[in-house]
Amino acid sequence: MKEFKAALLTTVAILFVFFLYIKLAGPIPFFVQSIQTTKTNLFSVSGTGKATGIPDTAQLSIGVTKTASTVADAQSQTNVTTNKIIKDLKQLGIDEKNIKTTDYNVSPKYDYGRGEQKITGYTVTQSLEVKITPIDVANKAVDAATLDGANLVGGINFTFNDKTKKDLENKARTEAVKIAKEKAQSLAKAAGMRLGKIVDVQESGSYEPKRMMMDALKAEESEPADTQLQAGENSVSTTITIYYETL
Repeated sequence: MKEFKAALLTTVAILFVFFLYIKLAGPIPFFVQSIQTTKTNLFSVSGTGKATGIPDTAQLSIGVTKTASTVADAQSQTNVTTNKIIKDLKQLGIDEKNIKTTDYNVSPKYDYGRGEQKITGYTVTQSLEVKITPIDVANKAVDAATLDGANLVGGINFTFNDKTKKDLENKARTEAVKIAKEKAQSLAKAAGMRLGKIVDVQESGSYEPKRMMMDALKAEESEPADTQLQAGENSVSTTITIYYETL
């Protein structure tokens, strides 16, 4: 019991002395120092590289549209023609996985004579997207499809297969980095700046396939001329932005 009373008196005495010190000397000061180490003075420059190659793949749209007095009749005519087209495309060596239906539409045909709206028939349209390699086969595909009754052909794109495109992208990327670095050194020298290490690299690429739009072909045209599609060249381009620290 005596020990407890002694400890209690000691604690009270300490608190009393601390209270007197604050009253006479004021609050005890505390110092906190904040240091920012993030470097914000960055220098950025961009370069665009380009690589050109000869396309090896063609993508085109082939469609059939038929009009009849009933939906069933219009569908039947469209299906017969479309199935024949697909069969002949396969015979040209085009894989079934590269023939895809992209649109199937049924719409009424109206007659507005005598101030009345009257349905006189129905139009059914089916469109196929066809991917063809090599491009030489594309000419034969268009000829075969139109001979079978396709009356909508267009949206032709000349592109690259995955490997060719990847190789061209790497070539364009290497050129873009070289151009960006040369530009950075030139600008820094002209401005009297010193460049430090590269801290970030960003890429924005663009692939620009050539597009050829063809007018609708009339199925009733007799002995059409052989199709001659010219692929020409395509370019793959990419833009690289490099960020440097400045010294």
